[in-house]
Parts: sequence; structure tokens; C-alpha cells
Amino acid sequence: MASVVGTYARAFVDVVIKSKADGTRMLAELQSMEALFAESDQLRKVMDNPSIPGEQKRAVLDAVIQKIGGSRPVRNFIAVLTDHHRLPLFNEIVKQVEREWNDRMGFAEAEVTSARPLGDEEKRLLEAEIAKLTGKRVRARYRQDGALLGGAVVQVGSTIYDGSVNGQLERIREQLVES
Repeated sequence: MASVVGTYARAFVDVVIKSKADGTRMLAELQSMEALFAESDQLRKVMDNPSIPGEQKRAVLDAVIQKIGGSRPVRNFIAVLTDHHRLPLFNEIVKQVEREWNDRMGFAEAEVTSARPLGDEEKRLLEAEIAKLTGKRVRARYRQDGALLGGAVVQVGSTIYDGSVNGQLERIREQLVES
């Protein structure tokens, strides 16, 4: 199913780029719809039910899109997913759209976990270092984990940069065991 997810995500990003639409806004709309589907089991069941005609599903979708102030490309994309019975993959597709969009726009997504809340200057310096490492502009999400004792762990894609006190202690332990 990964190839199906990638195919739909790439197609949506292609449409956004060709139409010169605001990709960040389109992604935000998809994420809003994702949240709506998560909150409303009824909406998800209606859109996913094969016994409900497509016109009725599109009417429901139109009402929802109008209510959230969504755009035509997002409406059409969700309609295509619904028509092709791909709505169960919607969460994965949205995540892949985000990865695809960031990749094409030259952004790296970073997940930063620190022992304490970081100040604005610390975040700026950390993002600058990540940008040097990746060669891309950085979009970072921050979270806190007191178990780290100090420092931070940064994950960019599948690469983990461990600058935490725990990580340093583990490296010292490994060196001592090897000696």
C-alpha cells in the first residue's frame, strides 16, 4: 500500500504546484480534514460506506469543505480518494503529502526532544545547525522529555542526532566496555 499512498501524495502535490496554489495552506486543509475524520466517526463511516452513492458523499463533502473554508483542490482530492475507496489510507496519504511537499520545497522536518523547554535563541541556533547538517531549510517540532537529563535529541527522517546527556553517558559506557 505504500506505493498507492505515494502515488496519491505525489499526484496531489503535482496539482498544487501546477495550479500555483498555496501548498502550505492546502496541507493545512488536508490536516484539518484529517482531524475532522478522526473526531467524527459518523462522517468517516458515511464517506467510507460503499452503499452510499457517490453524489451523496460529494454533497456531504461539499458541505464540510464549505464549513471549514476549504479549497477546491482539497475537495476534489478527497472526492477522488472516496471514489477510489482510498479513504482508509487518508492519514498515511496526508503524512506522505507533507513529506513530498517538504522535499520538493527544500525543507527538512526535524523532531527535537529536549530535557527542558528551549528559548527562542536556542531554537534558532539549533535549527541553524540542523540546516547545516541537512543542507535544507528546517521545520522543527519541539517536545520535552525530562528523562533526557540534559541536551537534546534531533530526528530528521530516519537519522537521529543524539546530543543528550543520556546519549553521551551511553557512548562513554560503550567506550569503557570496549577498552
